[in-house]
Amino acid sequence: MNKIKVTAEINKPINEVWNTFNNPEHIVKWNFAHESWECPSAKNDLTVGGKLEVRMQAKDGSFGFDFVGIYDEVKENQSIQYHMEDGREVEIIFEKLSDDKTKVTENFDPENQNPLEFQKDGWQAILDNFKSYSESI
Repeated sequence: MNKIKVTAEINKPINEVWNTFNNPEHIVKWNFAHESWECPSAKNDLTVGGKLEVRMQAKDGSFGFDFVGIYDEVKENQSIQYHMEDGREVEIIFEKLSDDKTKVTENFDPENQNPLEFQKDGWQAILDNFKSYSESI
């Protein structure tokens, strides 16, 4: 199956975008697709073999899940590659467009339970939330 791609251009320098994307104190403030959801906890060992561990859940407690990624490659301010526990792969590319603008592209293997468009829309919504949060701080 082909990878799904989502992108966002953030009006911040690449080093700030990198930090906001990867620092757990920030991750909990943007890592959800809809305002009815939250990310109450995040841990991130941003090293090869390290783990990204986040909890995503509905604010009303009706549903939630743990998301875990294991890092395969980390190039500071450039790219991250990790795989999920089910083997699906994710690549995140950070591209400096100017001193104050950074493009973030995520390419990921889809799962086979939800329609592709639903998955793309969900990941794009999280990335859009990241953009809004990043530009607000």
